[in-house]
Amino acid sequence: MTIALPPRRPGRPAPDVLAAKRAALTRLRPDLATIGLPVDEVDVGGVGCFVVFPPDSAGELLYFHGGGYRMGEPASWALFAVRLANATRCRITIPDYSLAPESPFPGALHDAAAVYTELRARSNSPLFVGGDSAGGGLAAALTVACLASGVEPPDALVLLSPWLDLTLQGETHTSRAGTDAFFPPSSSVEAAEMFLQGFDPSHPLVSPLLADVRSFPPTLLLVGTEETLLADSLQFAARLAGERVSVTLHVGAGMQHVWPMMSPELAESVAALSVLAAFVEIHSHKP
Repeated sequence: MTIALPPRRPGRPAPDVLAAKRAALTRLRPDLATIGLPVDEVDVGGVGCFVVFPPDSAGELLYFHGGGYRMGEPASWALFAVRLANATRCRITIPDYSLAPESPFPGALHDAAAVYTELRARSNSPLFVGGDSAGGGLAAALTVACLASGVEPPDALVLLSPWLDLTLQGETHTSRAGTDAFFPPSSSVEAAEMFLQGFDPSHPLVSPLLADVRSFPPTLLLVGTEETLLADSLQFAARLAGERVSVTLHVGAGMQHVWPMMSPELAESVAALSVLAAFVEIHSHKP
């Protein structure tokens, strides 16, 4: 199966400020020997991936990390991947997809498609695709690309605070600008410019909110009331429902961007993981 995508484009070097932020995040990596589940770093479709193995795996979750398409690495998501694995009984695969500005759109999507293609070809169990923030947008964009190419889409999508509209037109980009502690408008504008580098932000593979979603798989959206990306999830849920696609929307009152990962000790984070686990269980049984 071949997923048709626009060609890769050359980028530009990361500025020193971004390089310093990446280095700071790398220093926060957990000790992988103590995270509680077996892990491995493997090549999948030519892309390096971090894999967490739960006991008695019942499915596969291909999960894309966030970071505005310009930061993030799989190992930094290890503790959250363990929580996901324990909650869902899925093997969690987190690709080390290429980042902007060195690799602008569609570099990350090419890497996502390569990993998905190999996992789909070799897996007999349900294959879920998900991600947080930009990673959630990447998961949705991968689904758009699959459907446009006649390729079997994921069995279901799990999207946490997804960035689905790089035109930045959602009204909560303004109304939540003062409450979002992690992804304020200054960050989204900077990240979008680094990722797009002149590409059309309204293209459906960039902004899945604007895509044809009629054949989307069942989709779970988790979003907090205090984040600038609230409108992305609310509008996407409405679009999916309008096209008679099964959609589950969980809105965390008072919650910040990607709160189940950022604040695992909160009761709302425990509740969100329970919702996620129930969604995966329901959609693990193909008709």
